[in-house]
Amino acid sequence: MEKIQDTQDTEVLIKKANGEIEAFSVEKLRRSLKNAGANLETQDEIVDDIQNWIYDGVTTKQIYDWAFSILGRKQQLSSIRYKLKQAMLELGPTGFPFEQIIGIIFAGQGYNVKVGQIVEGHCVSHEMDVVATSKNHQCLVECKYATDQGKRVSIQTTLYVRSRVDDIIKLRKKMPEYKDFAFSGWVITNTRFSDDSIKYARCSGLKLLGWDYPEGNGLKELLERENIFPVTLLTNLTILQKQHLFEHGIVVCRQLLNKMEVLDSFNLDKQKMNLLINELNVIESLSRV
Repeated sequence: MEKIQDTQDTEVLIKKANGEIEAFSVEKLRRSLKNAGANLETQDEIVDDIQNWIYDGVTTKQIYDWAFSILGRKQQLSSIRYKLKQAMLELGPTGFPFEQIIGIIFAGQGYNVKVGQIVEGHCVSHEMDVVATSKNHQCLVECKYATDQGKRVSIQTTLYVRSRVDDIIKLRKKMPEYKDFAFSGWVITNTRFSDDSIKYARCSGLKLLGWDYPEGNGLKELLERENIFPVTLLTNLTILQKQHLFEHGIVVCRQLLNKMEVLDSFNLDKQKMNLLINELNVIESLSRV
């Protein structure tokens, strides 16, 4: 990002708390942001935002309220990003909530999604964790969920998935409803892949999605970009309450916001409910940062 210049074409006069008028000072704003813990890049972004809307007569309070609301959202996002990996590791142990989240990602890309499907192949039937279908493309997805971030998906898994997907494709290419369809096999994990599994997938045409693979467009980036945050991020619910949400098909915060009545059975007191609602609203607002 190009550094923002600390100059303005025209001097803007602002009103201090005591009523005095003075010229707006970028340096003073930067100093306050730095004291609050903002790094240089964040300072640049906030200064740029302020300079885009500042006008003669605006008060120092309005300027600083706006600046620190931006900073607060950015810091909250940083905190949530930091906790996201652990929250994904807490989806277990069944792996089904993880499959649902992967389904939500594909649905957000315009696919019709089914989770946990038995699919007929040319030789045998197969259970596919996620089947995502668009107008002329179908993704056959195997999800490999782990509660240990150090675990890597081995080449045995990619070999196995490639053979299963090929068996399904061999049959479906003969079926009239799949005429002119393109098919792709996927392995998706919340951890990482071994070097051999990546090498084989590239050679065989199998698509891989891991926590940080492909670089810059891995699962972590997809979740952040699409604002898909698991309910395990929430600090105002117990493990048993989160499990209850899973049993009702609620795995991400966005779903809970749209179905708050599921919380009725928790008998949360007013203070706890307000804290939870605020937490949900903060997470939802991050999509606008």
